[in-house]
Amino acid sequence: MNVLSKKRTLINLNLAVFIAMLSFPVVASGQDSNFGNWMMYFGNKQINSKWNLHHEVQYRNYNAIGDLEQLLLRAGLGYNITESTNVLVGYGYVLSENYIGDTNEKFQVNEHRIYQQVISKQKFNGISVQHRYRFEQRFVEDDFKLRFRYFLGANVPLSKKETNRCYLSAYNEIFINTESKVFDRNRLYGGFGYKISDSVRVELGYMNQFFETGSRDQLNLITFVNF
Repeated sequence: MNVLSKKRTLINLNLAVFIAMLSFPVVASGQDSNFGNWMMYFGNKQINSKWNLHHEVQYRNYNAIGDLEQLLLRAGLGYNITESTNVLVGYGYVLSENYIGDTNEKFQVNEHRIYQQVISKQKFNGISVQHRYRFEQRFVEDDFKLRFRYFLGANVPLSKKETNRCYLSAYNEIFINTESKVFDRNRLYGGFGYKISDSVRVELGYMNQFFETGSRDQLNLITFVNF
């Protein structure tokens, strides 16, 4: 990709993010909202045909923006076993701001994670399918927890034309603890995606996060970049 193409890609990306941000409503207190917003960036740097570096930033809000729920930073080193299977080891940091009861006061929780994962990709009649198996070792303040996650996702192109840039995206991810309250949560997502270039795509979608004692709806704005 030459310099001019890179500049055009960056301009298009900033424009897409700006347009999506305009669609967010003005926010009040997160305590009064059951609909939150997650803004996520996923980056992947291919070092060579075998090795890759993964990095991501997730800014999660209790409502549209400005009422922080979580800030998640994650990075990892991956290795391609085959063209369709990647193993990765990584580290994540999570800062959570939780409300105290029904008040407007918050307290912060710091979490450090070490994780291992396997991603397997398949294609069926143009539909891209991805399986992700992740095992997390979580250091939450003075507590230590283990958790398994299974992710099943699919991207469906809206046209068979080679010039098609639009697609639909859907996934389900279940979280399982190793201790009591084995079921942690389940995430169900559906969205619309647009390929800005061969290396950059954006998605805008809806996610329902279901817990043992309740659920929460999230608007998701996602950017994927491959270097």
